[in-house]
Formats: sequence, structure tokens, C-alpha cells
Amino acid sequence: MDKVTYNGWKNCVRLANRDIELIVTTAVGPRVARLGFIGERNLFAEIPGQQGGSGESEWMIRGGHRFWIAPEQKPMTYELDNSPIAVEEIAGGVRTLQPVGALSGCAKRMDITLDANSNRIHVLHTLTNHGERSIHIAPWALSVMAPDGMAIIPRPAFIPHTDRVLHNQEWSLWGYTDLTDPRWSLGQKYLFFRQDRHCGPSKLGIAHREGWVGYQLGEFLFVKHFDFDETAVYPDGGVNFETFSNEEILELETLGGLIDLAPETTVSLTETWDLHRSTPTVTTEAEADRWVKSRV
Repeated sequence: MDKVTYNGWKNCVRLANRDIELIVTTAVGPRVARLGFIGERNLFAEIPGQQGGSGESEWMIRGGHRFWIAPEQKPMTYELDNSPIAVEEIAGGVRTLQPVGALSGCAKRMDITLDANSNRIHVLHTLTNHGERSIHIAPWALSVMAPDGMAIIPRPAFIPHTDRVLHNQEWSLWGYTDLTDPRWSLGQKYLFFRQDRHCGPSKLGIAHREGWVGYQLGEFLFVKHFDFDETAVYPDGGVNFETFSNEEILELETLGGLIDLAPETTVSLTETWDLHRSTPTVTTEAEADRWVKSRV
């Protein structure tokens, strides 16, 4: 664990083992600004013109991994995270703590730990309601991935009509989502969603029970693990995973269940990240099985 300057932000915390590193900002956040193999490219996006800044009057996407409140609504979801945060050392990593938000009345905390002997990161996102009344919300974790990669999203096992007549998937589509968009490839076993610097917004949500999604960027593969709770009521039509892309980025987003969060109580959402390298380029479902699912 080291203190470093990164992209103009001073006093960032760097966590590293033999192979990979994370950089966590303290001047703004909570946010993980960098994730990658040591000496290699950042797998998270870095939005030009927004690096190293703080104190802006408007919310900034910046890139990296951030922590939001669902369902999406203005202005509360876009509560500013442009000010300094507190950071505490914990076993294997750091705890980042944002002050109580003036709009939400909630404090955001991320516990970020890195395994010493594997390329695995655990991120615990916790919301605490410090307001005077209950609030109907869900935790929402968003990884803003660097451009030119592809999301690899497993689908439930194919079931012949003769075996089951009831549905086994729930999807949510946004008004700007066009499924004829060539960035999307809808297969029997996977959804592929490519980031394209020439294409505008598109978004899809899924009640995702397969437990993982991936993002391939060149030889690098980022895998995000998360859970689905059959008893929970999820935002946006019942989805716990969403992906969004535009000309700059592609996001892998997980959501917790909606609850009435009482004053001075908490709700949490956990993700586990794995990093791999030397991954052949995936273009087919058979290649996704061979090069991605086998590692998961």
C-alpha cells in the first residue's frame, strides 16, 4: 500500500500485489480510478478533461469504478462526489468513506481488498441512512470500462419448448436501445456488447442469475462476480445487472434489491473482481466458452 499521485490527483492509495494494482482517489470519491496489470493499460475509463479535478459544481463521470444510489433520478442519484473523502486501512486493503450527502442523507462506504496471491479484488459497497425518515433505495455499483472492448454476458441455459413453457428471463430495455444496433450480438448462450467510439447511448438490464459478466479489452479480461436474490425486488423492472455504452465508455453495473432503508441502518452490495491476461480475442460463443467461461 502506497500513497501516489495519479492523473493529477494527489494522495491516492495504491494497492498492489505481484501482478496487478488498483488506485483509489482520496481527493474525490469514493472511486477506484485505476485497475490493471502493473505497467499495463488501465482497464477502467479515464475521461479526458475530468482527470485530476475536484470541487466542480456539477457531477463528473470521470471513469473508474463508482458507487451510486438506485433507482436513477435527478438530482439525488447525481449527488456530487467531487470532494475529499476519508480513507482507513483495513486488512488487505482500504475503507473509503464519503461524508453524508446533503440530498440523500446517506453516507457511502467502499471496502476494497486485494488478495495477496491471486488477481482477485473484493469490493463491499455500503449505504447508511443518516436522515430522519426511511428512504426507498438500492445500492448501485458501476464499473466504467475503457473503450474498444466487449462485454461478455452469459445467458441462462437454453431450454427446449417441449421441456418448459414458462419464461426464465427478465429483461429491461430503455427508450434509446436499438437491438438492431451492430454493437449487440444476441446468441443462445451469450450476449456480446461492443463499445464503439462512433455509437451513442444504448442500455439493457437483466435479472442475472448466472453470477458473472466479463469485459475483454485486447488480451485482458475483467470478470465481475455478483449474486442474485430471488426474494429481492430489484430496480428498473426487476434487474440486478445493467450495461450501458456510448462513444466514450461501456459500463458494467450491478444493483442490490430495493428496500425501505430506515434511519441509522445500512444496506450493502458485494462484488468480486478477477483479472486475467493472455486471453485470445472472443468472437463466437464457442470461444467464450473456451477462453472466458473456463476461467470463471
